[in-house]
Amino acid sequence: MDYQVHQSAIVDEGAQIGEGSRVWHFVHVCAGARIGRGVSLGQNAFVGNKVTVGDNCKIQNNVSVYDNVHLEEGVFCGPSMVFTNVYNPRSLIERKSEYRNTLVKKGATLGANCTIVCGVTIGEYSFIGAGAVINKDVPAYALMVGVPARQIGWMSEYGEQLDLPLEGQAEVACPHTGKVYYLNGKTLTKSD
Repeated sequence: MDYQVHQSAIVDEGAQIGEGSRVWHFVHVCAGARIGRGVSLGQNAFVGNKVTVGDNCKIQNNVSVYDNVHLEEGVFCGPSMVFTNVYNPRSLIERKSEYRNTLVKKGATLGANCTIVCGVTIGEYSFIGAGAVINKDVPAYALMVGVPARQIGWMSEYGEQLDLPLEGQAEVACPHTGKVYYLNGKTLTKSD
């Protein structure tokens, strides 16, 4: 075993966990989970069967990653943030055949206590503020806050807010890395 598992954690037989990952106190990883290298699963996290977690993700304390949620490389899941996988749950109605896929793209940050309603795609390097509720797709690099969430700005890959309008034609350099970001309409891209 080339990853660390705390003695209180449960890792079901069949789960795949990559090299250098850390599974902390009271975590449960289900048999079908596919977890990449260098991942941190914080205290009391849960990872379902039909879940993929990319390399270098950080899943903080009290986060449940339910079936049909897929995290690409470098996703940050803040403490006690929430994923769902059924859009209209009822305790008395079986809806396991109605799970909706949720995709969180590379480098996205999901702030503490935010909620991700199932069936959405969260763009790469987007930033979801603490307590926000996401119920629709999020563009790459978008800064989202509120209930329901609305876009209030743009974020760099470094994690700093960029001085750009929400839409139009503009460009700006990240003050930390010097990389240039280009706004074209409602789409933000970065120079190579």
